[in-house]
Amino acid sequence: MSPLGFIAVVIAFILLMEGVAWLAHRYVMHGFLWSLHKSHHEPREGTFEKNDWFAVFFAIPSMILIYIGVQGFAPALAAGIGIFGYGLIYFLFHDVLVHRRLDFGLRPKKGYLARVVQAHRLHHAVESKDGCVSFGFIFAPSPRHLKRMMKKTEGARLRSASVKSNLPEL
Repeated sequence: MSPLGFIAVVIAFILLMEGVAWLAHRYVMHGFLWSLHKSHHEPREGTFEKNDWFAVFFAIPSMILIYIGVQGFAPALAAGIGIFGYGLIYFLFHDVLVHRRLDFGLRPKKGYLARVVQAHRLHHAVESKDGCVSFGFIFAPSPRHLKRMMKKTEGARLRSASVKSNLPEL
């Protein structure tokens, strides 16, 4: 496999993982595995939450593909690195930027990163598994689209002001 082809596969898998993450977040985490994901929609006590198991679940295919790849199958290595790359981007956006599990003081006020934070805050504005919006992460909706998404939550159980205060400010 050529170096350019390798890089193309890595990038393709990073982009593909946004779709996989959206589907998993919408239909698995807010579906039959809500029992694990629910901890992420509640105030966290301690360093970890049950929802962190999803990071382990998503890491397994990456590790398997990287293992196969270092055995000599370059496309598997590129795919595994792409999945790992998405996981790293997700960690930096989700856990560092939005939820500040590691707080480096970054508080975006405008632009793309502010949209990422705003979209995820909107997701957490609903207190149940139903009625949530914005299940993806790398591709943040436009502000206009976010306003339409906000209107969709009107019938959902919105969080109380005290719970909302635990979410990062924009």
